[in-house]
Amino acid sequence: MEAEAESKILQGKGVAGQRRAIIEGFYDSIQEFQSNIKNTSTEHIMSLILMTQYFDMLKDLGNHSQTNTILLPHSLSGLGEIFDQIRNSIITANHTHVQQPTNNNIPDC
Repeated sequence: MEAEAESKILQGKGVAGQRRAIIEGFYDSIQEFQSNIKNTSTEHIMSLILMTQYFDMLKDLGNHSQTNTILLPHSLSGLGEIFDQIRNSIITANHTHVQQPTNNNIPDC
C-alpha cells in the first residue's frame, strides 16, 4: 500500500512537471511571437497554438489505425466555438468563488 501511494505521488509530480513545462513553452512562444509580429494579441496567439495542436492530434490519430477514438462531428468554424467554450470555462472558473459552509449559512430547522 505504501509503495503504491508513493508511486501515485511521483506520478502526480511528473504530471505537474509536464504541465509546468507546457505552460513555460506557451509563455516563451507567445513572447517570441509578439516580439516578431507586432500588434498580435495573446488570444490570437493562443488560438493559433490551439489550432496547431488540434491538427497535430488529428494527424496522430490518422497515423495510428489501431485507435479506439470516437470523433465528434466538427468543422473549422466549430473549432473557434470549442476554443470559446474552453476559454469561457476557464474565465468562469477563475471568477467563481465557492463559499464554504458555515454555521451562519445553515438554516435552523
